[in-house]
Amino acid sequence: MNDLHQISEFVKDKGIEFLLCSFVEMSGVPKAKLVPAVHLKDMAEGSAGFAGFATGHIGQGPHDPDMLALPDFQSLTVLPWRKNVAWVASNIQVEGKEWDYCPRTILKRQLAKAEREGYVFKTGVEAEFFLLKKNALGAYEPYDSLDTLEKPCYDLRALHRNLDLLTTLVKYLQELGWDPFANDHEDANCQFEINWLYSEALTTADRHTFFRWMVKAVAEQHGLLATFMPKPFTHLTGNGAHFHMSLWDAKKDTNLFLDEKNDLGLSQLAYHFLGGIKEHAKALAAITSPTVNSYKRSGATWAPVYITYGASNRTQMIRVPGPGRIENRTVDGSANPYLAHTALLAAGLDGIKRKLPAGNRNDKNLYEVELEQLRAEGIDFLPSNLSEALGALEKDEVVLSALGSKYGAYYLQVKREEWKRYHDSVSQWETENYLGVY
Repeated sequence: MNDLHQISEFVKDKGIEFLLCSFVEMSGVPKAKLVPAVHLKDMAEGSAGFAGFATGHIGQGPHDPDMLALPDFQSLTVLPWRKNVAWVASNIQVEGKEWDYCPRTILKRQLAKAEREGYVFKTGVEAEFFLLKKNALGAYEPYDSLDTLEKPCYDLRALHRNLDLLTTLVKYLQELGWDPFANDHEDANCQFEINWLYSEALTTADRHTFFRWMVKAVAEQHGLLATFMPKPFTHLTGNGAHFHMSLWDAKKDTNLFLDEKNDLGLSQLAYHFLGGIKEHAKALAAITSPTVNSYKRSGATWAPVYITYGASNRTQMIRVPGPGRIENRTVDGSANPYLAHTALLAAGLDGIKRKLPAGNRNDKNLYEVELEQLRAEGIDFLPSNLSEALGALEKDEVVLSALGSKYGAYYLQVKREEWKRYHDSVSQWETENYLGVY
């Protein structure tokens, strides 16, 4: 729906008075301008200008010309809780040209490359989040004082206490036509997950971006803070955002990953794609697990540690939950949906191009296998911290090329600065363990 007359009629019919012309920078956090609907035509032509340096990491300094947000009305989403307002995802232009530092533009380029090769990338996402409140000391904690079970996953009592908020979110997704199908209390106290139907990757990335904002907005209406932070609490499971992926025939719209004769239901093409993900796994971690905090999620809390794949086995990096799709479990709640899709698709396509093998399927509980045995079997490790992941990314021409040479170098620079700030800070743990000893 990018025909301006059609969009204008839709806006009038729905009673939309305002539009949020939105984009994301490196963090994936949406930025926006509020545009009255009477200026729809102006917005469509790029009237929403931004001082890029003020928006975050998007490749601009204070001396650079304004960025213009060009809306993609295919993403137009009426706010279910405020029906006179609609959100629309945009691509950034500067001085009439596509901006190489715009994450959505970067993904569109990678998707166009895949389509030239005959593929459409379809994905679904499992977005986990916590609901928190401030305690008397001003620190955030799980908000439900009754949610204290050691194993709270799928707990009916905790789910029931949150029906008002969760059913509100589910009804909103139904209203939007996203077809939410599975919604539950997750593995940590006051942690939840809502899943909706898969779609073409750009649509999924747009929806993921909108979803995270919507959850925060609804939580605020209930006096709570929602967070997708990978590891908010030392003692609790962290937030994943697992990606379910498949390639489809661009002309026939058939699933090219599906082979019902295979024991896992995967085609040879899917195994090559999987091989590409494994080949580039260490570099991918810098994109799919992009923060210092991401690497505190790993371990025996449903987060992968080793570069492996298996059937419906949640200790593997790649899980095959059913025929015709694979699930990457390294993606966490801080990942930029556009950049994560870009990098994973590039790695998978490289696996297809080079006919990389997926290797042996692993059916073990990897959390219980001794280190010596893992090494004897040739099982490699995912990066243990952001610095290590960035080192792998710097050497990976395939992933860097997908990001673009300018953006790849910029990403490394920004993230290395983030690592340095973290490394140079003194934590409470250090103070508690060293201050009175030395």
